[in-house]
Amino acid sequence: MSYRELIVELECARAEALSDALLALGALSVSVEDADADTPDEQPLFGEPGAEVAPHAAWRRSRVIALLGEQQEPAVLLAAAANELGLEPVPGFTLRNIEEQDWVRVTQAQFDPIPIGQRIWVVPSWHTAPASAPDALVLELDPGLAFGTGSHPTTRLCMEWLEQHVQPGQSVLDYGCGSGILAILAKKCGADPVVGIDIDPQAVESARNNSARNHVHVMYGLPDDGAALRAQEMFDIVVANILSNPLKLMASMLSARVRPGGRIALSGVLARQAQEVAQVYSRWIDIAPWRELEGWVCLTGIRR
Repeated sequence: MSYRELIVELECARAEALSDALLALGALSVSVEDADADTPDEQPLFGEPGAEVAPHAAWRRSRVIALLGEQQEPAVLLAAAANELGLEPVPGFTLRNIEEQDWVRVTQAQFDPIPIGQRIWVVPSWHTAPASAPDALVLELDPGLAFGTGSHPTTRLCMEWLEQHVQPGQSVLDYGCGSGILAILAKKCGADPVVGIDIDPQAVESARNNSARNHVHVMYGLPDDGAALRAQEMFDIVVANILSNPLKLMASMLSARVRPGGRIALSGVLARQAQEVAQVYSRWIDIAPWRELEGWVCLTGIRR
């Protein structure tokens, strides 16, 4: 069986309603994306003006992509959806043919092993680590619901920083651990103990499963259950890959978790936000940008 994609570009205000109407009329799936180039620093982040509205509200035009079965007539379906919404005239559209595929294999093919830093490899379970890297730090991690597979610049920055700075036996706190990728890497670099904290119970469960898969022991928990943090009040290293506004709000708490002389690494910060975040932490930490990647910055410093 073959499929077709119905592609419609229109003003953002109508995009979500059109996608709902197409689904209600029988489209197999519908997605909405920015019709123009989309880069992270074009969108408002959490805590910035405009971040309280839907992400696509900042787009100039949206692209609605509906997957249709072989027997569905694109023009009729779109006309019916437009009629439901009172869209006049009916928007123009383009079609793209898609042959039936093994969608699991197609999806898996998009996620190859990712090399990071000097010897880190993030390897999905359906791949094996390259034989040419026998001394690699291999993290087996499948793409999932929790953020963090090493593909995003902020995650890569933190991983490269950990690879260069973690010493065996040092204690590490990964605050906002997501998939657990940074905590797992710290453990593989020799850190002990390692604690991971996240506000999302699903992320905590995912991180625990990922740690078990990688045969490392990390203590995970939510901020308010406290057991993991009570076991280790201060740490040699604290790493937080979140976003600039939460990082600023948690500056006092995160700084207090770094032992005097210990290090902190912060990411999820755009280059234009780096000075403001650093200024907040400068009360406790001698902090400065460490490295920039694709418009994102990793800040690092030492607790006074």
